[in-house]
Order: sequence, then C-alpha cells, then structure tokens
Amino acid sequence: MHHSQANDETSRSDVRAALFEIIEGANVKRSKHDLVHEGADLTPLFIEELGRVGYSPRTVEQVLVRPGERVPAFYLLDKVAYFGWVFWEQFTSWKLRKLWGSVVKNNRGDWAIQVPSGKNATVYANEERIIEMDIDHPPEF
Repeated sequence: MHHSQANDETSRSDVRAALFEIIEGANVKRSKHDLVHEGADLTPLFIEELGRVGYSPRTVEQVLVRPGERVPAFYLLDKVAYFGWVFWEQFTSWKLRKLWGSVVKNNRGDWAIQVPSGKNATVYANEERIIEMDIDHPPEF
C-alpha cells in the first residue's frame, strides 16, 4: 500500500506532538521513554524537539545551577530518554556534589541513573526552567 505524503506529514506531526508532551510532562509523567516508534529511532527528532523548546546539550559540569536549585534535563541512552534533574546533592554541610539524577528510582530509592559532574556525557538541560529545591531534602520527584 502506498502512503501519501500528507499521511507521512500527519504521522510526523503526531509523533512531534507526542515527543513535545514527553518533554513538557503534559499528559505524560516524565520518567523513562522509549524513543523507538514503529521500528524507527526517534532520537534525532527528540533532540530537535528538545532544542526547539529550550533544552540544549551540555555536560552536567556546564549546566548553570546553584546549590538549592534544580534544572530539568534529559539523558539519552540506547534510544531511551530519561528525565531527571541537574542539582547539587548535599552529603554534609560542607560536602556537595553536582549531578544529574533520573526520576526513575532503583529498588533502594536512589536515582536509577546518575551522571556525575566529572563525566563527559551529554544531558539536554533547560536552564530557563530552573526551580528552587530544599538542598537538605532532595526532591522525591
């Protein structure tokens, strides 16, 4: 069967709309999202949509965030988008570390995936969406 160009455009805009909902957390809980749809890898399209709404690629180190703030960010791994936050984790009153932590937790209640500040990995962060958090009680997300 031959698909018309219009149908391709429609399904593409539907896919974009779905990706946008994931990015915005609209009607969808932002957590772990498979980027393969009907056999197609949507990672490039997802990255394009992230850029369109203000998410830019950087290392955790490069994300501008102060202790007591968190920045929404996606980490892409093996055609899966993980949503999480870049923030400073406080161990003691003087020891802090900056990391990206997934909203998906492991069985101990910790971030299932973490990207520490020193790691040369890309996260897609939106510093315009920075929000305050209680540094003594990191968000349960």
